[in-house]
Amino acid sequence: MTSAPKSSPPIRAVPGLGFVAGCVISTWIDAATLATRTPVAYILIAHVPPRRPGETTESIEEGLMGMVDGMKLRPASERVPITGARLGIRGPFVALDYGNPGGTIRLPRTEEAWRAHALRGSPVCIAVGLDPIPPGASQDTVGDYLARVSAADRLYLGATTVRAR
Repeated sequence: MTSAPKSSPPIRAVPGLGFVAGCVISTWIDAATLATRTPVAYILIAHVPPRRPGETTESIEEGLMGMVDGMKLRPASERVPITGARLGIRGPFVALDYGNPGGTIRLPRTEEAWRAHALRGSPVCIAVGLDPIPPGASQDTVGDYLARVSAADRLYLGATTVRAR
């Protein structure tokens, strides 16, 4: 008797820029994490609750998981993978390659210290949260959000760097 072959995980499409327009993106530097004792820059990507025609909680989660797959992120409960050089920085503008060959995400309002941190080759952590988050969330709201989605195993992480020109 032979065992059935293991099934592969589903292949999820990396969403287009229309989906990304509904994402909430936040950046910050954590001054010193417990694990590394060095500053880490963060990018959080989450989505607002369903609001467009045909959009559902399930379709939003499918799109976010497509981004997770496209960037090769792993659950926060696992070791953080290195996802390759995914950042482009030109002056005050930062773009993230999220796995869609048709475009990148332009990050909003990165601080000069955040960009300098990334340009030095220091760690940048990409975090994708599957639960909805309100637009314009405060720093405290983002902190609470991260604690909640991490505890529920609905947060995916990866480490990236800046691409060489």
